[in-house]
Amino acid sequence: MKKNTNNKVYEIIQAEILKKLDQGVIPWNRSWNTGEVKNIISKKNYRGFNAIWLSCQGYSSEYWLTYKQAKQLKGNVKKGESGTIIIFWKILKKTVENDQGEWEQKKIPLLRYYRVFNLEQTEGIETTEETKTVFNNDPIENCEKIVFEYSDKPEIIHGQNPHYNLTTDKIGLPYLKSFQGSEEYYSTLFHEMGHSTRHPSRLNREKTSRAKEELVAEMTASFLCGVAGIDSKVIDNQASYIDGWRKRISEDAKLIISASTQAQKASDYILNNNQYFTKQAI
Repeated sequence: MKKNTNNKVYEIIQAEILKKLDQGVIPWNRSWNTGEVKNIISKKNYRGFNAIWLSCQGYSSEYWLTYKQAKQLKGNVKKGESGTIIIFWKILKKTVENDQGEWEQKKIPLLRYYRVFNLEQTEGIETTEETKTVFNNDPIENCEKIVFEYSDKPEIIHGQNPHYNLTTDKIGLPYLKSFQGSEEYYSTLFHEMGHSTRHPSRLNREKTSRAKEELVAEMTASFLCGVAGIDSKVIDNQASYIDGWRKRISEDAKLIISASTQAQKASDYILNNNQYFTKQAI
């Protein structure tokens, strides 16, 4: 039996969303502002799934375009860049015979997709339009000290979704002014710094379930936020994980103790026994 075309597209989208969730990104629940997203030529805003999906890709520009449109604007997509899927409905008209033996035209919606690129993924294209709305956030001194004292921290690359890549040992993060508050920026950064301590060159934390690793990172962020004297926003922003944690904690009584122990080691490692923060934490 031939596979339903719509189901195939749904499965492609499902796989893409699972990749984001594996990176700790909940596309529909973000603490940073991505503003509107629109096509650079038509200037029309993307809507529905496309608006959510493009907004969570972590780029600072609000403009998107196809490969062909980049050429049309005398520019190019940078070598090695991958496009982002967006979807649309194509209406197929088909003449069919109804129950009364009469011929009528039937509209069949077909789900289709294609790929677009963010303006930041291109070169040679200029725009005088304003970029997305940003928040007037300022660095927090205590938080900056914690980041600075993390002596062998991974490279932090801004303009991306929050994530830590164990293979490249790099942290991705939106810009400070993209977040709804400075505290949310730092609590998100502390979360990814927590993940980074599992690297073999640091604590070499054993491979475990995604839920447990997320819990370790959440607790690490909470500890570091406490030391810095700010409210932790991470757990609120990752609320979709809580039900999963509850289930696993109820199944494994040792999980919460094990995760909190690992999180304490991670925060201690990041703070590197710095006397300033040791005194602050007492």
